[in-house]
Amino acid sequence: MRLNVVQNVVCLTLISFTTSQQIASDPGLSGGPLEVIHLYNDLFPQGIAVSSTGRKFSNYARSLDPNNIAYTVAELVSNNTEQAYPSAEINSPPGGAINYTTTPPSGANYPNYLIGVQSVVIDPKDRLWILDTGRAATPEGVNVPSTPGGPKLIGIDLRNDTIFQTILFPPTVAYSDSYLNDIRFDLRPSVTASGKGIAYITDASQEGRNGIVMVDLGTGESWRHLDNTPEVRATRGFVPFIWGEAVYSLPPGPGQPITFAGNFGADGIALSADGATLFWAAVGSRTLYSIPTERLRDRSPTSEIQAQASVVSRGEKGISDGLETDSNGLIYTGNFEDNAINVFNPANGTVQVFARDPRIAWTDTFAVATDGYVYFTENQFWRTKAYYPGTDRRVKPYVLFRAKCPGNGTKVNLQ
Repeated sequence: MRLNVVQNVVCLTLISFTTSQQIASDPGLSGGPLEVIHLYNDLFPQGIAVSSTGRKFSNYARSLDPNNIAYTVAELVSNNTEQAYPSAEINSPPGGAINYTTTPPSGANYPNYLIGVQSVVIDPKDRLWILDTGRAATPEGVNVPSTPGGPKLIGIDLRNDTIFQTILFPPTVAYSDSYLNDIRFDLRPSVTASGKGIAYITDASQEGRNGIVMVDLGTGESWRHLDNTPEVRATRGFVPFIWGEAVYSLPPGPGQPITFAGNFGADGIALSADGATLFWAAVGSRTLYSIPTERLRDRSPTSEIQAQASVVSRGEKGISDGLETDSNGLIYTGNFEDNAINVFNPANGTVQVFARDPRIAWTDTFAVATDGYVYFTENQFWRTKAYYPGTDRRVKPYVLFRAKCPGNGTKVNLQ
């Protein structure tokens, strides 16, 4: 009996000793403060674009949420509300974004209406460009193929809110199962024969061929490179972990098993501050890649061979959706698994944490603005019905944050 008493006293002493010590733990926060700029209480947002005068625009892809019906591009206005942009009419194709008269249903082929916009970007001349995938999802969540006239690039003059250019992508560039995702601009006259600059676009298709698309902004001509090379595709067997959850995708059809989540290819894209290098990453990958832009602009008979031979792995940077560059050359990248935003420094090849906060998870899109801030959207994408267990677990509002760029960094100005 006395032995048991002694043992109990020893145990109590040990418990008291261990609980009185401070155990090291993850602080969960680092970097500069995050400012909440806008709360999305209505539709499901992806992109963000900020003009030199502070106007803000977002897109709402109809392919990622069938509820994004009212508009697919909007300007962010006061009181955390949005207004269809450039008009409610252009956001409302006659008969809807899906053509149900075809078998199977397909994206509507209206060149003068927005079908399903995946990206909005302000170029160095302070013009807004809208990248339309031409695709939309049925109420059951099936992403229909595009038809010619749907996939397009639209330029808007923000001085009078009018369209000044519409570039349609042919089906040899934007395939019916392509998913044109994000875009970056180099407006220097020297980069194209037309002298009007070039745009670089990622094709992040879940079903089709991934690659990089180029557009001559003067002629409207477009072409592809790196079609389905391993560097533009998701890593097979990829499983991300977000907020303590292993993320898997729903089955591709009835009665089929769940699949790996890494089914988006080349997605985030960033252009170096001098325009000489293009960076990209697949969502289903932790690796950052780059290529000299001259290899992408080349259209000679051996241009694809040279492009594939010029791809460089820049190492792992965490899981990211969008990418962005500032005037110091830093590449901003998400890091879903660590509630963080990282920066890759091409000058020394290192990745560092820029900001860390429990509110950060699926950082969809970045935009560095002329005010010296990097803006980014948080939209809980991995909680949509597309991912296991197949229920919508998103909690509104979705959020637009901003943080100050280090070293007085600002928007890249290639013109």
